[in-house]
Amino acid sequence: MNGTNFRMPARRWATVATATALAAGPVALAGAGSAHATVDQGRASAVVLRTGLDVSLLNKTVDVPLAVSLNEVQAPQSAEKTALTAQLDGVNGGQPFSVLGADVATAKATVSATKAEGYTNLAHARLHVPGLPLLSLIEIDAVMSKATCEAGKTPVATSHLPGAVTVLGKRITVTASGPTEVQVPGVGSVSLDLSKTSTTSRTAAATALELKVSVNPLKLNVADVEGTVTLAQATCEAPEVVSTPSADPAPDVKPQGAPAEAGLAETGGSSMTPYIAGGAVLLLATGGGAVMMTRRRRG
Repeated sequence: MNGTNFRMPARRWATVATATALAAGPVALAGAGSAHATVDQGRASAVVLRTGLDVSLLNKTVDVPLAVSLNEVQAPQSAEKTALTAQLDGVNGGQPFSVLGADVATAKATVSATKAEGYTNLAHARLHVPGLPLLSLIEIDAVMSKATCEAGKTPVATSHLPGAVTVLGKRITVTASGPTEVQVPGVGSVSLDLSKTSTTSRTAAATALELKVSVNPLKLNVADVEGTVTLAQATCEAPEVVSTPSADPAPDVKPQGAPAEAGLAETGGSSMTPYIAGGAVLLLATGGGAVMMTRRRRG
């Protein structure tokens, strides 16, 4: 049986090989990597109320830690809480004791690929401690804290307490210059710190009010309350962006002894000259091989 062989003429084969080499030359010689970035997730938190109080009842025969938090949220998972009351059991003759009541109590924490933010808002709030069921430890009209941490930017922490507050029945104006001391004879004392904020290169924290409490009504030792109370706190940590530097591009490949680019203009050369020269060499080699193959077939 006669077979049919499809053979490409030597000249055409050499031309195709040379064109392929010329087309591939710039791709092979010009290697460059692109920059990319990976993002570590940020963090945020917010809380309306947190207490760290020690309550001693009946001449300190019974100690009850008053550890209460209201609307405490944390992210990466974005979260929001708006409960308006916090209660404590075991310090009021078996009846629930209301620690905090408010008309507005919002805590929100959000995290995205580029920003983390904590936010707290408290309005018309009244805080009570055991031993003072009728007298508020503190009453607040409105208070807000916010911490914002955006990748690549300076974190921001703010707290805002407009107007005055009422502490142990006394209407006072809290200043940011330092702690404000309130003492009520026969009741106790409260030290208030206003608008404590702090920032670093990636974090921020804001606390609207921090109270140091020492209450023992009429020194009866019926309920001795000592400790701290934190109101409207927000924190954040910015997402960390880690960039990978791009690869250095490959240096230009030039024939040894070739003139500089400026000299090429004088002789009609261009930046493609190295590739054309390389293709010419390949063409000569390929053409020579094709001629030898043709002679062998004829012989």
